Parts: sequence; C-alpha cells; structure tokens
Amino acid sequence: MDLNSASTVVLQVLTQATSQDTAVLKPAEEQLKQWETQPGFYSVLLNIFTNHSLDINVRWLAVLYFKHGIDRYWRRVAPHALSEEEKSTLRAGLITNFNEPINQIATQIAVLIAKVARLDCPRQWPELIPTLIESVKVQDDLRQHRALLTFYHVTKTLASKRLAADRKLFYDLASGIYNFACSLWNHHTDTFLQQISSGSEAAILSSLERTLLSLKVLRKLTVNGFVEPHKNMEVMGFLHGIFERLKQFLECSRNIGTDNVCRDRLEKTIILFTKVLLDFLDQHPFSFTPLIQRSLEFSVSYVFTEVGEGVTFERFIVQCMNLIKMIVKNYAYKPSKNFEDSSPETLEAHKIKMAFFTYPTLTEICRRLVSHYFLLTEEELTMWEEDPEGFTVEETGGDSWKYSLRPCTEVLFIDIFHEYNQTLTPVLLEMMQTLQGPTNVEDMNALLIKDAVYNAVGLAAYELFDSVDFDQWFKNQLLPELQVIHNRYKPLRRRVIWLIGQWISVKFKSDLRPMLYEAICNLLQDQDLVVRIETATTLKLTVDDFEFRTDQFLPYLETMFTLLFQLLQQVTECDTKMHVLHVLSCVIERVNMQIRPYVGCLVQYLPLLWKQSEEHNMLRCAILTTLIHLVQGLGADSKNLYPFLLPVIQLSTDVSQPPHVYLLEDGLELWLVTLENSPCITPELLRVFQNMSPLLELSSENLRTCFKIINGYIFLSSTEFLQTYAVGLCQSFCELLKEITTEGQVQVLKVVENALKVNPVLGPQMFQPILPSVFRGIIEGERYPVVMSTYLGVMGRVLLQNTSFFSSLLNEMAHKFNQEMDQLLGNMIEMWVDRMDNITQPERRKLSALALLSLLPSDNSVIQDKFCGIINISVEGLHDVMTEDPETGTYKDCMLMSHLEEPKVTEDEEPPTEQDKRKKMLALKDPVHTVSLQQFIYEKLKAQQEVLGEQGFQSLMETVDTEIVTQLQEFLQGF
Repeated sequence: MDLNSASTVVLQVLTQATSQDTAVLKPAEEQLKQWETQPGFYSVLLNIFTNHSLDINVRWLAVLYFKHGIDRYWRRVAPHALSEEEKSTLRAGLITNFNEPINQIATQIAVLIAKVARLDCPRQWPELIPTLIESVKVQDDLRQHRALLTFYHVTKTLASKRLAADRKLFYDLASGIYNFACSLWNHHTDTFLQQISSGSEAAILSSLERTLLSLKVLRKLTVNGFVEPHKNMEVMGFLHGIFERLKQFLECSRNIGTDNVCRDRLEKTIILFTKVLLDFLDQHPFSFTPLIQRSLEFSVSYVFTEVGEGVTFERFIVQCMNLIKMIVKNYAYKPSKNFEDSSPETLEAHKIKMAFFTYPTLTEICRRLVSHYFLLTEEELTMWEEDPEGFTVEETGGDSWKYSLRPCTEVLFIDIFHEYNQTLTPVLLEMMQTLQGPTNVEDMNALLIKDAVYNAVGLAAYELFDSVDFDQWFKNQLLPELQVIHNRYKPLRRRVIWLIGQWISVKFKSDLRPMLYEAICNLLQDQDLVVRIETATTLKLTVDDFEFRTDQFLPYLETMFTLLFQLLQQVTECDTKMHVLHVLSCVIERVNMQIRPYVGCLVQYLPLLWKQSEEHNMLRCAILTTLIHLVQGLGADSKNLYPFLLPVIQLSTDVSQPPHVYLLEDGLELWLVTLENSPCITPELLRVFQNMSPLLELSSENLRTCFKIINGYIFLSSTEFLQTYAVGLCQSFCELLKEITTEGQVQVLKVVENALKVNPVLGPQMFQPILPSVFRGIIEGERYPVVMSTYLGVMGRVLLQNTSFFSSLLNEMAHKFNQEMDQLLGNMIEMWVDRMDNITQPERRKLSALALLSLLPSDNSVIQDKFCGIINISVEGLHDVMTEDPETGTYKDCMLMSHLEEPKVTEDEEPPTEQDKRKKMLALKDPVHTVSLQQFIYEKLKAQQEVLGEQGFQSLMETVDTEIVTQLQEFLQGF
C-alpha cells in the first residue's frame, strides 16, 4: 500500500466509518476489514492518528484499528503477519514524540505501545525504555505527561508477563530503572506538596497527576520487579517512606475542597499508597515483615483513634482495615502448633504481631469497631425509611457492598475475634451484660448501641459457643424484645431476628423452635418492611438447618406461607422478589407434599410474575427454582400447571432464544422434575422435546441432565416417544458418539439400554443404527471396562428379549466381518465370558447369565463349544443373586419381585415420584426381576439334555470344571 496515495483513501473510508448512517458505515467497515492484512495499512493509520489537525473521531478510530491489528498480526507466527521492516518503522514512529493533545487518544496510544512492548521489548525494541526515560525528563508539560502515561502502561504490561524468561527480563529492567523511578516520583511529589499551599488549581492538578502516574510505575516495579525485595535498600527505603508521605497527603486534604477534581485525584493517590502496601504484603509476606509494626501503628492510629479525625475518608479506612486484616490472617505469619517446626521468618513476624496486639490495643479496637463503626448511620436510617428494599439489598450484599465500609468492618471484627477470641470474649460479654432488659424507645443512641452489640454477638456466634447460654438468652431477653412493637424499636426487632438466624445452626435447642415459629409468624406481619424481609431470611436459615423437624413446623405452615406470599406480592425490587421466592422455595422443599393445600395463591401469581420479569433473567431463574420445588411438592397434581409450566420450559431450553443463556440450567432441571412427576404423557409435553436436538449439539455440561430427560420420556411413554423422535435422536447419538468422552458414551448407551428394557420390540428397531457399533465393540474387546459393561448390557437385552432381531443383527455383522454367523457368535460368546468381570452391577451380571443361557438348548456345535463358558457365567450369576434362607437352608433369587410393594416413607425421605412408580412397574415385567436364575438354569440344562440325550449331555458337562459343577449342583438342590 503506497503511503501517499493510500492515506487519502483510508482517511475517507475512516471518515465514513464514523458515520451514524448504517448505509455509509457498513461498506466502510467491510473495506477496512479487507485492508487489515494489506502491507502498509498500519503505517497509514499511524500517520492519520498522529496528525492532530484531523477530526478527533477519525483519529480515535484509526488508533482502535491499529490496536486490534497488533493483537491479530504483530506476532511473527500470525497469519498475514506484518513484515519485520514495517514493524520496525511503526515502532520508531510510535515513540517519535509524545505530544497527543487529546487525553482519551493519548491513553489508547499508550496502551497500544504497551501491547507492542509486551511482544518486542527489550529484544526487538531496546530503545523503548531509554526513550521513555529521556522523555519524562523534558520540561514541556504535555510531552512529560504523555511519556509518563506511556511509561506506566509499558511497565504495567511487562510486569504482567508470567513466563520465567520474561520474569527475568523484568527483574533486570526493574533493578536498572528503580533508582530513576524513585527519583522521578519524589520530584513530582515534592513539587505537588510545594504547590498545594501557593500554586493554582491547574498547577496542583498537573503535578498531582504526575505524582499519581509515577507512583503507579513504582507500584509495579516494587511488587513485581524483585525476587527478594527486602534485600534491596532502595525498595525498602521507598516502602518505609510511604507512611510519612501518606501523612503529608492526608494533611493536604484539609486544604482541598470536598467536591472538585483535585480532591478526587488526591484521594486516588492516597488509595494507591495503600495498594502498594497491600500488594507487597500479598506477594512478599516475609519481605513485608519489617513493615508490620509500622503498618499496624499507622492503620490503627488513623482508624481507631482521634488522629484520623477530619482527614480520613471511607475508602481509605477500608484500605487500612484490609491491611490490618491481611496481617492478622496471613498464614505466613502463623506458627505451627509445634513452634519448633516453624521457620525463623514466621516466628519473627508472629512475635511482632503479638507485641503489637496487646490487651489494651485489642480491647480498644473491639470497642471502637462495635460502638463506632457498627452503628447504623443517619444515611442508612434515612435509606431504611425512604427505600426499605434498597436498604435490605445493600445490607445483604448489593453491587457496591464489598467496597463499602460496613462489610469491611464486620469482616475485620470476625477475623480479629477469631484470632484473639480468648482476649476479646470477656470484652464482648461485658458489653452484652450492660444491655440486659428493655431499652428506652426514646433513647435512639442506646437503641443503636444495642443493635451494634447484638450485631457483634451474631458475627462471633461460633467463637461464643461455650460462653453464651443462648437458649436462656433467647427466652429471657431476645423473645421479649421481639414483642416491643414501637416503631422506634424496629432496628432492634430486625437485629434480634437476624441474630437468632446466626445462632440457629450454632446453638439452639430444638424444643424452642415452636416459640421461634410463633415469633416469626408475628414478625412477618410487622408494620416495617425491612423487619419482614429479615424475618423471611431467618425463616430460611431455620428450615435449612440440620435439626429442622417438619412435625414442629406444620402447625405454622399455612400462616407462614400465606404471609410470605403477601410479602412476595408487596415487594417491588427484583432482588427482593428473588430473595422471598428463594425462601418460599426452601419451605416448599422441606415440607414437600404437605404444601399442597396452600399453594393455590402462588400458582396463580407466578404466571403474572413471569410475564412482569421479562427483562429480569435472574428473577426468572428464581421463578424456575420455585417451580422445581413446587412440582416436586405437588407430584402428579403438577399436571394442572402445564398450561403455564410447559411454555416456561419451552422458552428456557430453546437455544435459539437469547434468555436461554441464563435460564437453561434451571429450565432443564424443571423439565426433568416435570417428567419425573408426570402421571401420563400429553401432546404438549411430548412437543417440548423438539428442543432437545440442538441441546445435544451443544455438548455442554448440561448433557447429563439431557440424558436424564430422554430417559424420563422413555419411562413415561416409550411407544409414542420413540415413534415420534427416535430417528432424530438416533442421528444425534451417532454424532455424539464420535466425539464424546468415555463417560458420555456410557450415558448414551444407558439411554439405549433403557429403551430396550422398556420396549424390547420397538427399542432395537429404533436404535438399530447404533447396535452394530455395540456389537463391534464387544467383538473387538473394548478397552474401557465401563464402556464394555454397558455394551454387554445393551446386547444382553437384545439377545434375551428380542431373539429375532439379534439373529438379523448377527447376520448383518457376519457380512461386515466377512465371517460365518456361527463363527462370529462364538467369538462374541468367548469375549463376553472373558470380559464378564468388567460388569460390576448385579442386575447386568444376572442379565448376562440369562442372555447367554437363552442360547440353550442348541445342537449348534459352536454354542456347545462355548457351553463351559456359559455355565461358568451362570454359576457366577448364582453367586451374585442367590441368598440362603437360614430357616429352611434353601436358596432363593434375591432379585425376584413378585408384587409391587409400597415402601414406607420416613419423614426425612422424599416420597416416590411418578417415575419411581413407573420404574417399579417396569421391574415387574423385567426378566431380571421376574425370572428365577436358578430355575432358568435348571430348565435350560434339562432341555439341553433332552436334545443331546443322557450320554451326549454328560460329555458336554464334562467340559465344565468339576468345582463349578459341584457349586451348580449345590445351587440346584431340590429341582
């Protein structure tokens, strides 16, 4: 591509590509895509985006196309890779000058230079770093800033490389430029500190921006640039100096307004200081040891004493708490139970920690956390009043939750209390003791203090197990507090029911559950929405608990379910509806069939909620989960839900519909439980299976559920299902078997096996294309035992239950193998006998014995030749299935099922589904469960004797090992 002639054309097309008119835009994009692989194209783009007189949008687009080109064509091995000559020209052009006036474009140029550096620096681009170092020294403000911006992005990118050779190169780079980077940072920092008192806002912002960028460079070099950073004096000098710099910057915040760009940049710089410490601690815990004392002193003084008043801000406090937490929890600083087994570095760090965390210090931290940081703020209380649902979402982990102060303080409290529980337990117990009895509703501060202490007791529940008699406290203190209905007492009603939820799985006597259920019923009618939502959460924790007893819960079920449903209708936020639905699901799951009388209202409401949640896929996932438990609870009665249920399944499992990305997993689970609980097939339920073929093509992690669904249809209505879908299903299976894992092959073959078991006539016909590969696998001795076992299970069904089909299959395979049928049959029997040990399931072992015995009586010399093997397998089968009656001393087949027994279902067991009943009915027709192996052997041997005569039969029996014959005679006593 000639640069001079091409520049005009490319510029014109780029201009068209910035158009809002798709008729102009699309052809331009197509043309640019074609040019991507043209030599010289990226040189033209470089000329365009470095020409500051051109339209900003055109230059922006040129930079983006250049950046994408680096990703696709810069590597030597890439298809249509750029030539080394052009790359050399581009590298030189990228660092000719750093004078881009537009911030966004400057950032993109810095990023693309870093991308090239990742691939070429330092070997193909040794001049990059020296050029950047020289450029950040210039006096021109713009050039200096742009060079520093690029220096940061290059350092960040090189620091992220993980191969050993790349790490070595970065170590060399870091040691070479660290001194300069420190000097640069100190220079810009000192300039900022001088200007803060006398400079203009623009000058302050400019120097602060450079301070921030140079500190970002230092962060990457310090954290990633040294194997043993504690041995480098410059590194440790920089880290020790951070604390003094932090104090200076925090003091500067007094002189900067709370709402301007400078303030924002200042806070970002302060946070970056803390990130350097946190990253260094994370990557080099033992190198951090000399900094432990100073870090703890600094963080504790600013967060837990008056030193921080007027200068700290929320994000800084969060970072300081994270620093304390990381030091407290760090495994590198925890000695082994046997101190002698610990490294000297660990013991040194542990000693520093223990010296710092004295009783007065720990007590003050604990009291300050509870009495200051745990208190509900004015802002939170206002939000409670104005947006109660928003308040509960924030409290339970909204999007901004993990970055906010409250969860950080709670996590720090939990970690410190766990680490120093012997010291802190008496402190917290004393705080509890001072709050006995009711609190004056007019004293809001006292109410908030009690709320904070109760919060601490809930968070420390596991640590306080041996120190608090929670059952007595519940009866004497907490229960009466739940009964105070004054509006100002609502923070405590909410906190107490939350507190009980925290203790329910730790220490809560089962006998007290009815009292709790009574309280929950009352609180679900509380005038405050937040209290009701928190109560629903505790109800979920209660029914999920290991010691939950349905009999205790049932007297309150109707009331609770009605109130939960009313709460579901009342709340409007998507997150809250999901939460309440989840609680309803848990209740339905635990009481199962007992829910049937009470679900009418929910069943009527869910279609409306589904329609309203069209834009909220996560809420629809919650609805699907609720429907799963609802169907399981309703059992066969779930058929009445089909007008709503089946379209929901249809949409959720249709891979051509965008929502399937969110809904598929739950939709498949719902489909499966719907089949399992269906009393009979319906045309609509059968029609949903049209979604299955594309699902099988996906070959995703949901395949196992898909196979269960297919099995569900086979058990439900094999004839209709196979006649409608078997051809397509067989094609899908044939494709799957070519590329699927061993486990997947087994799952496919189990479906075929079930079809043969359920429908011995239609099954073999419908899955005929798969059976030759099964036969071939047996003959050729499939090497995976689990696959071979399934092959033998499939072939056993065909041989035992559809002899004519087996004969035609044997004939077909004889032609394919170019062998006589008898010879091929003999090979198959021989392999079957040889690989019998691959079969571990008793049902399949008995099936194999029955199948091979079904070849008798026979005058076929090949079958007679394999008679010994058939008898061996039969005796093995007898050992598997025969049990001795101790009273009569006779043997009986333990797999025989003479009538349908309805097993007694205990409270902890789920009642049998409709599919479980269908499987029981099927077992009553299955030869494995209806034919006595003992009698079958006797009849087959007797028939064989009649075919051969006494002498011939005796000669045949002599081919069998005498020990096997003795065992056989013992099993056949009485016949």
